[in-house]
Amino acid sequence: MSEAQKEAKPLPTPEQVEAMLLRGPFHQWLGIKVLAVGEGTVELRATWREEWVVNPDRRYTHGGILAALVDLTADWALVSSTGRGVPTVDMRVDYHRAAMPGDLIAKGRVVRFGGQFSVAEASIFDLDGKLCASGRGVYLTAPPAAPKG
Repeated sequence: MSEAQKEAKPLPTPEQVEAMLLRGPFHQWLGIKVLAVGEGTVELRATWREEWVVNPDRRYTHGGILAALVDLTADWALVSSTGRGVPTVDMRVDYHRAAMPGDLIAKGRVVRFGGQFSVAEASIFDLDGKLCASGRGVYLTAPPAAPKG
């Protein structure tokens, strides 16, 4: 076994990541389920809620929900390297089609992992596999400061 293999930490399980992620009440409200965790990747499912509807006549999902899913999915794609969620520094979102009522699948991947800042991206799909939104974020991945005192 090489030194790199000895030092490599095991990937967190989907259940472990979901337990960390669901500590946040907003993530609970989004109905997040962690489907898969890989090296620099994550796949989530968000359970559709009536409260997501922005236009009652057309019944599509508010863009803020899609942006939140882009952000949290890109963020949690970094979990295999950080072991935790990390703060967002900057983010952009592109909207490709209206997300109609139904659960959404979010797939994230790390673009670049750095000592201070990292870049990750995410794509949000409906259950038919159609791309609804995508985006990229910059995240603060520096180790947490040591407690004072």
